[in-house]
Order: sequence, then C-alpha cells, then structure tokens
Amino acid sequence: MKTLEISAGLNKYPVFIGETAVLMLGNYLEKQAGSFTKLLIITDENVARIHLPNVLEQLKAYHPSVFTAPSGEQAKTIEAYYEALTCALEEGLDRKSIIIALGGGAIGDLAGFVAATFMRGIRFVQISTTVLAHDSSVGGKTGINHRQGKNMIGAFHQPDAVFYDLSFLKSLPPNEVRSGFAEVVKHGLIGDSALYEWLKTTIQDLGSISSHQYETMLAKGIQIKASIVNKDVKENGIRAYLNFGHTLGHAIEAEMGYGNITHGEAVMIGMLFALEASRSEAGLAIDVEGFRAWIEKLGYLASLPPGLTREGLIKRMKQDKKAVAGSVKFVLLEEIGKPSLKELSDSRIESLLDNFFSSKK
Repeated sequence: MKTLEISAGLNKYPVFIGETAVLMLGNYLEKQAGSFTKLLIITDENVARIHLPNVLEQLKAYHPSVFTAPSGEQAKTIEAYYEALTCALEEGLDRKSIIIALGGGAIGDLAGFVAATFMRGIRFVQISTTVLAHDSSVGGKTGINHRQGKNMIGAFHQPDAVFYDLSFLKSLPPNEVRSGFAEVVKHGLIGDSALYEWLKTTIQDLGSISSHQYETMLAKGIQIKASIVNKDVKENGIRAYLNFGHTLGHAIEAEMGYGNITHGEAVMIGMLFALEASRSEAGLAIDVEGFRAWIEKLGYLASLPPGLTREGLIKRMKQDKKAVAGSVKFVLLEEIGKPSLKELSDSRIESLLDNFFSSKK
C-alpha cells in the first residue's frame, strides 16, 4: 500500500494506492464523522454492476444514496449532469454532504463537476476503478462535454481524498487498459525519462502487468502530475504540458463521436503525432519508429483512424479549449522530460498532418 500526499495550491489530500485501498474508506469517513451529513455515490452502469456492492458494504453505516449514469463518455453529457443534480436535491444533500465518485475518468469528471456546482461547491472523494483515472482523479479538473468539444464545461475542484484499489483493475477490458496506460506513457514522456525507459523496456504485454508494476507506474504518474499541478493549479502556464498528445487526441475523439474510441487510445495517436512534430519543430532526438513499433505491439492503432480528414481535425483543434483566437498550440518535446508549448500556423499543421496521414498504416 502506498500513500501519497498531494498538494494543489492551498489544497492537500491523500491518495491511497494498493490492492485493499477500498477497505480504508470506512476508516477515512469515520474520522470525518460529524463533519458531513449525507453521502451520494455517483457511478456508471458497468461499475455499478461489478463494484458497487463491495463499496456499499464498506459504507453501509452511512446509508448512501446512489446515482447511476450511462457508461463511458455518455456520462459527461449535460443531461446526465442535470439528472445527477436532480438526484442530489431529491435525496436531500446539503452543503455538508459528500459526493463519492466511483468509476473511471468520465465518472470522476461528472461527479467532481456536480460537487463543484451543487450549492456552489461541496466535498467529494474519488474511488478510482480504471488505469486512466490515475490521471484524472488528481489535479481537480472536472467537467462535461459539449457537442462542439470535449470538457468545454467545467470547473477546478480538488477532491478530499483518492482511493485507488488495484484489485478493481482486474475487471477492465483490454481497450480500457490501453486507454489508461497511454496517460502513464504521457507522464514519462513529459516528466521522467527514467519512467519512460522503464515502461518501454518492461511493459511488453498490457494483459500481464503485475500489481507491483501497476503500483509503481501509477504512483510515479500521479507524482509527476501532482508536481506540475502544485506549481500551476488552474493551468495558467506549465500545467498545459499535461495536454501532450491531447490536442489531436481530443480532435480524433470529437470527429469519431465520443465513445467510439477511448480517450487514451486517441491520445496515444496524438502523442505519436506530437513526437513526429517535435522532431522537426523542437529538435527532439527520438526513435519515433521504435515508439510506433512498441505501441503497436501493445495493441494501439498507430495511425489516424479511417474516415477522418485533415480539414475536420484542424477545425476541431481550433475549437479546443486550449486554442486562443483560433490559434492552435501544441505541447512538444525538446527532449524526453522537457516539454514546451508552441503555436503552429495552419499551413504547418496541414503539412504535419499530411505527413502523418501518409505514414505507416
């Protein structure tokens, strides 16, 4: 069991990582006794079926209410957000209540945004059930999607605690493991060359990652993210580095329709593109073909999905929340562990995308 202490500006909270982390939830809440009134668990249909009974057993003394959202990105719609707020009101939650997010990144985003906006903000706790959630559960970004773009509606709202029970990861399908592992790779590329090299040499099969390996990589990934967030809580500067691969990744998600490709699988394609762009635009010395071969071996698509167009992707990137006045900024790498932010002209993006479209399929 690892316990990390996260600092995000004035906020500090623990992250518990281990195969029995969920068993610590009852003790944690017992220490909060008297400081909260009601609990509302926000989860999704898949997680509710697999993990909700276990969590309810841990919380039976508190008689929590439950709101069940659709699975995947469908949890992050305005309709799901409104229904979750309605549930909170109908169940009598007040300003001293706590929301518990039980699920992956989408549920964490939804539940966190509900907590951030219900009665102008109440506390919430994350119980992460996916690899991807190691990235989304810390840092305080919450929100929902709009049909014009991903995460366009949201707020910064830090959790009170994060429980990362590694036994939950055993139920994940392969595409969800790939989705989360992409964010681990991202953390290595932007913040820790030793982690990146360890991943590239150690992890050759995503279906055989041990609990010890998960604990190691997730703890390191969380620490990298936390160190950046602590310096830039509301993304006014270096926190943008955490978006490495996301500019194109989000465009791919939007163009394909949310839920038709996982977030991390789209981001992995975006990172491959960003690595290619980093060679020409930032002087990065890296074996991109070696990276491509590695991720293909792990089961990732290493080219743009069929049916996407250069024009459609550029339009989506211009709508990204990181774009300013229609100018697209990319996180590039000068070297592994040394990211930078660079604005690229439309003509340069077009050229880079043309090269990427024509790369190995």
